[in-house]
Amino acid sequence: MTTSFLSELKDRGLVYQMTDEKALEELLNEESVKLYIGFDPTADSLHIGHLLPVLTLKRFQEKGHVPVALVGGGTGMIGDPSFKDAERSLNSTEIVESWANSLKNQLSRFIDFDDKTNPAILANNADWLTSITLIDFLRDVGKNFTINYMMSKESVKRRIETGISYTEFAYQLLQAYDFLKLYETQGVKLQLGGSDQWGNITSGIELLRREKEVQGYGLTMPLIKKADGTKFGKTEGNAVWLDADKTSPYEFYQFWLNTDDRDAVQFLKYFTFLSLDEIAEIEKEFNDSPHERAAQKALAKEVTTLVHGEKSYEQAVRISKALFSGDIKELTGEEIKQGFKDVPSYQVTSADDLSLIELLVNSKIESSKRQAREDVQNGAIYINGDRIQDLDYVLSDKDKIEDEFIVVRRGKKKYFLLKF
Repeated sequence: MTTSFLSELKDRGLVYQMTDEKALEELLNEESVKLYIGFDPTADSLHIGHLLPVLTLKRFQEKGHVPVALVGGGTGMIGDPSFKDAERSLNSTEIVESWANSLKNQLSRFIDFDDKTNPAILANNADWLTSITLIDFLRDVGKNFTINYMMSKESVKRRIETGISYTEFAYQLLQAYDFLKLYETQGVKLQLGGSDQWGNITSGIELLRREKEVQGYGLTMPLIKKADGTKFGKTEGNAVWLDADKTSPYEFYQFWLNTDDRDAVQFLKYFTFLSLDEIAEIEKEFNDSPHERAAQKALAKEVTTLVHGEKSYEQAVRISKALFSGDIKELTGEEIKQGFKDVPSYQVTSADDLSLIELLVNSKIESSKRQAREDVQNGAIYINGDRIQDLDYVLSDKDKIEDEFIVVRRGKKKYFLLKF
């Protein structure tokens, strides 16, 4: 028996809530459905917190449905209060527009806007939100909602005690209007989002019913929490971005490779396009030999390749192996930049041959010449992975990697980068 698309989404853990499951399943089985997810431009890049909804759009497209990626050029000017503890800072029109354009480019990596049968559609709610007058909005949209209805939304109730501005309170009406406009212009019948968007989604369904006498549908995905209780999508307090310039492919790969054992198999279901049978095989291998980390390796490979391409994945693996083995000389200059992005660095200004002892002190790798000599003699200093115990060693062009870098290691794990 063939598993339905909706059943597969549920089996992967991708469904948190939905409206009228039976009717939605029939709709998805009977026609190519247009569905949308909104992405507010709050930065110049998407991060991995956006990855689950983006990949869910991709899953729908692969099943013959039409994904509409809605960039919130209008709503991004305000900010969604859903499950936020405080008001967002407001950004200028120019900044939001610039960020919106960046998101468009990133989304095209995941959903196909040129597919011959069911091409994805890109929309921007600035096209209708920035042109409607306040009076028209209140008459056409606001009249459909009571204050009691709006205050019953969980995302609003959570903020009432601490305070919520009218601007953010009215956000759900703007998102409801998006659903109405996308139905009018594109025939969209289904809205997807994270579970924190349920109140906004049901407001849109209500507006469709009142204004168009049309049945809309909603489906939410779970908000991901890591097993150790820390927030998903951050590493050492920093967001993991989909932009390679903000989070390098090596850092991205390492994020997934370091996934907690308790999360690895579920993340394979969330973030990869491996079949559930393939994931079950990986899970068995993982359970039989947890130390081999089969689930994490498969996860890091699939997601890094999906986001950055196979070449970047292979590069990330090379960097990881070189750092583990200490064979730094095998890396290219670009790989050095990625692998040692966050280690202390020292700009070498002299073009002449350099005494190793003097350089260790000048770069503050060592506190004194006495300590430098002691560490060199004891075999604690490595140049590009090679142990150096010669007190008279002089660094020269032959030590440079692509004429740009020398990697110094002190002890087992302390790396330093010399830049030329």
